Amino acid sequence: MRPEFAVTRARIGSALMALRADTSGATAIEYALIAGLISVSIIVWAMSMGTAVSTMFTSIASGL
Repeated sequence: MRPEFAVTRARIGSALMALRADTSGATAIEYALIAGLISVSIIVWAMSMGTAVSTMFTSIASGL
């Protein structure tokens, strides 16, 4: 093997090891999943509250 290939292979190996040790991407994915779950919860809550408010206004309107 030529020496320059050995150096390149060592650099690629160390870069891959550094990438494997980096956990910031995993943290970002976890935060994205949490934010997604919170937003879905808010949407479901808002839709149910919207239905309840609509029903309340309908009953008030029919009572008038």
